[in-house]
Amino acid sequence: MVINPNALGLDLPPGAMRVQPSLWYANEPAQPNTWAQLLPAREASGMHPVLLVNGKDHTWDRDLGLAQVSDPDDHDAEEVLPALWDHVQAEDGDEDDADTIAPFTTVWPGLAPAAEPEADPDVTAAGVAAGLLEAGQLGDARAGLIPVRRSADIPAALGWTGACNHADTGPLSAVLRSWEDRFGIRVVALHFDRLDLSVAAPPRTMAEALAVAAEHHAFCPDNVWQGYDTIREYAESALLGRQHWTFWWD
Repeated sequence: MVINPNALGLDLPPGAMRVQPSLWYANEPAQPNTWAQLLPAREASGMHPVLLVNGKDHTWDRDLGLAQVSDPDDHDAEEVLPALWDHVQAEDGDEDDADTIAPFTTVWPGLAPAAEPEADPDVTAAGVAAGLLEAGQLGDARAGLIPVRRSADIPAALGWTGACNHADTGPLSAVLRSWEDRFGIRVVALHFDRLDLSVAAPPRTMAEALAVAAEHHAFCPDNVWQGYDTIREYAESALLGRQHWTFWWD
């Protein structure tokens, strides 16, 4: 049974429950303290916080509709990421590909090792969310509470299809589960075609950053293709010590 957070007497922004898919959705734009304000509701209701970002041609209050995405339970990151890695190599497949993925080859390098969180993942998420809102990077974001077992399941539960040109959301949520276990990620914000994560255990060495970068390249190759010449450059500039990971699919 889904509990309406409004009935719990919590200090929440004005909002209401919605159906298909089920979620609580705020009426007003999120503020820098909104994520932290939602955490007591998660503890009381089991619903996980996320910021839902409206765009010019997409608003979450009218464009909600549960898309046909597969169940993350049907997938495993140890199988999903190698398959996506192979797909990316086949899709790129030009003479510059070897330079792009160096120091890796076309053979899947395996999962990056787990790391110890430097801070509580929820505290990290609240800080990342506040920073993104203060910097104006989330536009018209509204607070949402989603009835899922863990943060990684939010995209699949909402039927989000922002990565549909690359992969189904179910396998991607399976990868997010793995990152939640290994790096303490939280799904901070969902846009029409973008995903923002907080990271409580970011890579601290180049070796660690490169291992994670390989996973990112499989998960969202546009991150490298659209902004960096090589995976190494991406690892150094976008991952080393960074508590915010962002993904955008063309």
